[in-house]
Amino acid sequence: MTDDQIAAQLAVLGAGVMGVSITTLALGHGLPVLLIDVDATKLDQAHIDIAKQLRLAQLMGARSAEESIGELVTSTSVHDATEATAVIEAITEVVELKSKSLSELSAVVRPGTLLVSNTSSIPIDELAESLARPDELIGVHFMNPPYLIETVEVIRGAHTSDATMEAVTSLLAILGRKAVVVRDAPGFVTSRILHPMINDAVRVVQTGTATASAVDALMQGCLGHRTGPLRTADLIGLDNLVDSLRVLHERTGDPGCLPCELLLDKVRQGHLGRKSGRGFYQYGEALP
Repeated sequence: MTDDQIAAQLAVLGAGVMGVSITTLALGHGLPVLLIDVDATKLDQAHIDIAKQLRLAQLMGARSAEESIGELVTSTSVHDATEATAVIEAITEVVELKSKSLSELSAVVRPGTLLVSNTSSIPIDELAESLARPDELIGVHFMNPPYLIETVEVIRGAHTSDATMEAVTSLLAILGRKAVVVRDAPGFVTSRILHPMINDAVRVVQTGTATASAVDALMQGCLGHRTGPLRTADLIGLDNLVDSLRVLHERTGDPGCLPCELLLDKVRQGHLGRKSGRGFYQYGEALP
């Protein structure tokens, strides 16, 4: 599959934080994108959020004003993805939902279409079980926000074909991302290391040893963590973090992956991080 074929049309499933940000990344590199979500209200909001993110990407030097912006089309039906040459699934980190969505997409698109899951923790081989053509599936774990962070984690499943690897390499090259390929496992590398560490940081706050800001200041100043684990948690989304930790706990049995009570309590209160305007910190407004 040539670069021109890959770029013909990218479909993104899910107009949540990651789906919208991945769409921003693709549009900013001139690719036309079909953004799909069952919630039409979220799709309406996506147009506003993407415009803001494109401006931010330009301000941060991630794209220039001279670069063309791809055309955005939205839909509430996966059946509109029939002509897509590559599809990225970016929905909630729940295995049943992802498996169902990937199966629906695979049934709609033409054989040989690149099928990508943006899962942060669910093994690719597990998701591939629901597909008639498991060789077309690969994992690409974009970091948040995808339009600013250049490195991505690429997860090759046991069934992933060489043709799929070539196709995803071409797509990521068009998007200007640096791929680091790893083997399939629960949480892969980044989430398997980062998410339990964040959980431990939350426990420190829960026990009263230190405030969130003190934990982050020490991790930044002493250990070189760019933002601190709790600001990172707010950026990931605390609900997404809980989902990922549950996936890890169920598949590894590691007690350190069992979401701690303070984290669960914040999710119950709707304090989900930057996207809700409040998590471990309060923000002037929710992130687009």
